[in-house]
Amino acid sequence: MHITNKLSKYFEKFASHEFSSPIQSFINNGYVKLLGLNMSEFQTPSSYKTLNQLFTRALVKPRSFDTTSSNFICVADSYVSAQGEIRDRIALQIKGMSYDIERLFTKYISAENIAKLKNGNFMNFYLSPKDYHRYHSPYDAKVTKLIHVPGKLYPVNFAYLNKQDELFVENERVILECVTNDNKLFYMVYVGALNVGKMVFEFEPRVATNEDATEIKVYEYNDLFIGKGDCLGYFKMGSTVLLFWEENMVELEDLLDHKVNFTDIIATTK
Repeated sequence: MHITNKLSKYFEKFASHEFSSPIQSFINNGYVKLLGLNMSEFQTPSSYKTLNQLFTRALVKPRSFDTTSSNFICVADSYVSAQGEIRDRIALQIKGMSYDIERLFTKYISAENIAKLKNGNFMNFYLSPKDYHRYHSPYDAKVTKLIHVPGKLYPVNFAYLNKQDELFVENERVILECVTNDNKLFYMVYVGALNVGKMVFEFEPRVATNEDATEIKVYEYNDLFIGKGDCLGYFKMGSTVLLFWEENMVELEDLLDHKVNFTDIIATTK
């Protein structure tokens, strides 16, 4: 097990421990104050029984969004760290640092589908420790495959993205293969990170991240549908979501280096 995974397991024990009410309230309120969390859409900090419950907090009131099929909405409250066109299977983890999407997706994504992405588009969403950490479906689609790839848990902050080659390929990740009603293809890749390193998918309880597993696991589905805006799960501590669209599917909004929120429009369909 890599040192990043071990450290994350230790932090998980602390973050998931339920302290006495006064101590937990002190921890939660201190965390909110230290990071400057905006809690206006959530319960009071002291109402969460563990630090991880605070971190994975759900919205008290659902946000409204455009429900039409003319656009994709943002998957999470986050920061767009890179976006653009996939050029001959190469995408950016951050400006100046690239990686091969074929390595990211592994051999369990067909060559035919990789080819569809060859000149498509990508967008990277970095979730900071103060962000709302639930992730949502950006579009109505059918999930045909989930791939869980065990790996390391390097930090995904900008310092590491600028120095660690192919960080997204090295880190543990979960890949969702999605097909729209008009048979267009897009992928969502959830990348694990240092501290806890857990990713939860409410529709697939068999996925257990930052465990001792070393083998890639693949789950295939025939009738798993997700609706635009549906909550799919959450990160336990910070991480990144990557979106990939096949060629000529969308026109990206110019959001590079911008803060975005779940429900914001990120791309227009062609």
